Amino acid sequence: MLHLKLETDPRWVTIVESNIEEILTDHAWCEQKAATNAITIITNNSEHEELVTELIKLAQEELEHFQMVHDIIKKRGYTLGRERKDHYVNQLYKFMNKGGSRQQSFVDRLLFSAMIEARSCERFKLLSQRIKDKELSKFYHDLMISEAGHYTTFITFARKYGKGIDVDKRWKELVAFEGELIKSYGKSETIHG
Repeated sequence: MLHLKLETDPRWVTIVESNIEEILTDHAWCEQKAATNAITIITNNSEHEELVTELIKLAQEELEHFQMVHDIIKKRGYTLGRERKDHYVNQLYKFMNKGGSRQQSFVDRLLFSAMIEARSCERFKLLSQRIKDKELSKFYHDLMISEAGHYTTFITFARKYGKGIDVDKRWKELVAFEGELIKSYGKSETIHG
């Protein structure tokens, strides 16, 4: 369903297991950034009523995920560390069309968002299947389902609002770009690292 070009090496889970506190902190901030991204899209495209309605729900869900991860951090006696830079997302952002029309930028932002959700979903699936921690295995299984829904939301809106743009072609270009980009990742205990 996600059509990612390259799957994460399962050995990434071993790296994650070496520092659960770090992955949880990174994950918490990823959820916060996802909520902020949805709100930014709403702010810049508020004329689209259906988009606003759906992305309000999505932003609320992402904040609930942030809270859920924070609750796990507290329960385990960890501390939510400082916000982490997400180098993967920053590199992915470079792909976005910055000089095109407002509509092209809008569609690219939706596709960029879909890609992040797709990769997160893929990573959560891997964690749910391979992490030895039973609580986190179930937690990541549940989040995997949610992320798949978010991916679908963003792709659907890109197609809906991309009239006159070859959205499928642009998505394939992004998938190819991300497939090369992700080769440099999977080596640290971060969601996208």
